Amino acid sequence: MDERPIGLMDSGLGGLSVMRVLHKQLPDESLIFVGDQGHFPYGTKSQEELQQLVLKIGRFLVDQGIKMMIIACNTATGAALPLLQRELPVPVIGVIEPGATAAVNHHLKTVGVIGTASTIEKGAYPRTLHQFDANMTVYSHAAQPMVSIVEHGLTGTPTAQQTVDTELAYFDQHPVDGLILGCTHFPFLAAEIQRKMGDGVLLIDPAYETIKQAQELLTKHGLLTDKPSGMIRLYTTGERADLVAGAEKWLAGQFTSCDHVDL
Repeated sequence: MDERPIGLMDSGLGGLSVMRVLHKQLPDESLIFVGDQGHFPYGTKSQEELQQLVLKIGRFLVDQGIKMMIIACNTATGAALPLLQRELPVPVIGVIEPGATAAVNHHLKTVGVIGTASTIEKGAYPRTLHQFDANMTVYSHAAQPMVSIVEHGLTGTPTAQQTVDTELAYFDQHPVDGLILGCTHFPFLAAEIQRKMGDGVLLIDPAYETIKQAQELLTKHGLLTDKPSGMIRLYTTGERADLVAGAEKWLAGQFTSCDHVDL
């Protein structure tokens, strides 16, 4: 058994949507989260910039003694997952392949993908989905402004619904059976997204399949802890108050500490 923490990172608050699932599924595990709010947004940065940022965070997490890293950010996964898997001495998993797996497991024929401009431009989801099912129809659409709605704490407001309605109008002409929330910020807008898309469209949050795969890997290698009540430490490269506000809302205040870090 291994008491070392699991590390997670995101460009901002979005990764908390993965962290809350992880904490619910594996409540005894200690967790360390880095929100790179000082460099937000990731969706408009080059691959080279993203790789440098994510690698710095990965090395910081390794210095904190983690046993596994989860890139809880679709944009960062698309840009830097292979690099981190090569460079870091711990297992590293991302959220794109699990998200695609979840869609395929639901036997969907027509799937939408929404994400940041970078995620959609790189085409990682259609490429991965078609590796699993060459006949699947995939419609990808960038919805960058929805990320800022979450970062600014505007979920559940008329502004949030208006933004979602505008950004997802694309699917009025491209109907789908399911929609992959290809940005970890988007599960926090699930209610608004479901209202726009309709009850007949299945929303797919990659976090659940990601944590399933993480749990299987930890179990296989004997890395799960056998000590109860893990600690949750949060770090931000931006304003500490912003991450605290997000964690109070999305983690129900279940964190041990929150600090600023310069990377």
